[in-house]
Amino acid sequence: MVQDIILAVVAIALGCALIPQIVYGYKSKKGLISINTGVITSLGLYVLSVTFLTLDLIFSGVMNFIVASLWLTLLIQRIKYGKIK
Repeated sequence: MVQDIILAVVAIALGCALIPQIVYGYKSKKGLISINTGVITSLGLYVLSVTFLTLDLIFSGVMNFIVASLWLTLLIQRIKYGKIK
């Protein structure tokens, strides 16, 4: 399905944009997002992932799950490393 591919490609692009942010947060030991942003975004993306899977958009569902996990990683960094500096 074309829509599945388009949604998945967008998710891949957004996920690739998060990787340098995660690496920078790890190297600098800083929490770079607010807790509210991390919680709302990761939960919303997990809900989208489940929704896509129920619509048989498997590739989109999996890719959104990965992006949600990347956002969760940013949230964990924020909690672990403390306040934004």
